[in-house]
Amino acid sequence: MPHDFSIVLVTPEIPTNTGSIGRLCLATNSTLHLIDPLGFDISDSRVKRAGLDYWKHLDVKRHKSFEVFLDSLPTGAPTVFFSKKSKNSLYEKKFEQGSYLIFGCETKGLGDELIEKFSKDTFNIPQYDDRVRSLNLANAASIVVYEAIRQLGY
Repeated sequence: MPHDFSIVLVTPEIPTNTGSIGRLCLATNSTLHLIDPLGFDISDSRVKRAGLDYWKHLDVKRHKSFEVFLDSLPTGAPTVFFSKKSKNSLYEKKFEQGSYLIFGCETKGLGDELIEKFSKDTFNIPQYDDRVRSLNLANAASIVVYEAIRQLGY
């Protein structure tokens, strides 16, 4: 049963993470949104060289900036942000059909300004050892999308 999720990557930097998240999107019938600038080239030849033979089947939307992305959203679209800095746990969130699941780049995460502006819609994935700076972006996206699917019913 499709849930019409969108996974949004704000200025992703590592092509293998984006490739893994693309595979996740295809597996879960989700749309992938990429917000520029990207930290890598995503041309057809680079995608083929990376062995991403499924890429042509993905629904990928590219946005020139975060503001352009926000302007493209349907009115009332549910947006959910993820940051290690949030005080709200992922497990407190009740997901909705058609949610936009928004993640920051690998080295900086979401900017403090975004976290502050959308604080009530920003959640963390609990970590139980402070020696871990953060989870891998592709792992985090997988955890979130499958929790949303679990809540809404498979």
